[in-house]
Amino acid sequence: MKNDLLMFLIVGIVALSCKSNNIEINGKLINPTKKEYIYLDELQPDKLVTVDSAMVSEDGTFTFSRNIENPSFYLLKTDETNFLTMLLEPGQNIKISAYRDSLNYPVNISGSKGTIKMNDYNIELRKTISQLTSLREVYLQNLATPDMPVVMDRLDSLANIYLNNLNAFTKKYIDENLTSLISMVALYQQVAPNEYVLHPEKDLKYFVKVDSALFLKYPEYEPVKSLHEQVQSLVADFKGKELSSPAAEGGAIAPEISLPGPRGDTIKLSSTRGKVVLLDFWASWCAPCRRENPSLVKAYEMYHGKGFEIFQVSLDKTREAWLKGIEDDHLEKWLHVSDVKYWNSIVVPLYSIESIPANFLLDKDGRIIASNLRGDMLQVKLEEVLGMEAIK
Repeated sequence: MKNDLLMFLIVGIVALSCKSNNIEINGKLINPTKKEYIYLDELQPDKLVTVDSAMVSEDGTFTFSRNIENPSFYLLKTDETNFLTMLLEPGQNIKISAYRDSLNYPVNISGSKGTIKMNDYNIELRKTISQLTSLREVYLQNLATPDMPVVMDRLDSLANIYLNNLNAFTKKYIDENLTSLISMVALYQQVAPNEYVLHPEKDLKYFVKVDSALFLKYPEYEPVKSLHEQVQSLVADFKGKELSSPAAEGGAIAPEISLPGPRGDTIKLSSTRGKVVLLDFWASWCAPCRRENPSLVKAYEMYHGKGFEIFQVSLDKTREAWLKGIEDDHLEKWLHVSDVKYWNSIVVPLYSIESIPANFLLDKDGRIIASNLRGDMLQVKLEEVLGMEAIK
């Protein structure tokens, strides 16, 4: 009798355990194709593997049931171009409805918090992509018009606003979901092929932040392990690049720059001695430069009171475009110079500038101590340098 009771309890525990690890997906496709299959792919270390398939009934309904041990990413798809990315966790009962040809735009989702939050992010991402597409259409419509330079300035300004808004939204989204695997997905979102919302160098702090949170919670999950290896490599590269510029070898003194400022008066780089200075090369026509400017504004506001200055050199073609760029990006607080000679500027060969944005960080004696610091990388370095200065 005791053995029978023990066996009953064991079977019951096993059954409950299986039930708690089981996931159910009940879906409905609107306007389904007759005799169609829908597939469930699992994200594995270096590939997607189809783990199940189901026939879609005439009324569009389908069902999946699967036992999983840990939270994992899956793709629900009809083909390679029509899919919905899901974060599924043991014990979830998911309900999904979507139009047959647009699984990535579901009409309704319930039962999977991670999938719902990823869909919320996708809504914001699609909005930004739509805004950028509209700008491109305006660009094409005005290609042959005499007002094209003015139109381009306006389009660049709007594009920067849209991209900066999405960048800020993504960082807030990560902060709010830091211990969820969906934060890892947010790191790699794109608005166009190879045009990432977050940049591994510029936004290094967020890659480190996500890695630290997820590697602690999911140390054996292969995608998290891959992220951890990538972040370790990024951090090592960052430390190695700080003094990688030829001009920075041996802590060389930055060559003197003496050029007109916005008011026409001559401003010298050497006038900044006694401060930690970011010598930054940019232009109003340079979209990547404009996207970087908000990071400079933030760094200036945080560290100017601690002895930080910015000396910004423009490679603009005209004085008007240069001054408008300063005004539009709210850069008036720091030092600006330019001979408005585009790539013929005297500073190009002086600093071996091959592309912009480019920058050098100078210590209080004018020696180059780092180069090409972007976004969070700049803040990390400033905290290190100015923190050490405070200790001295």
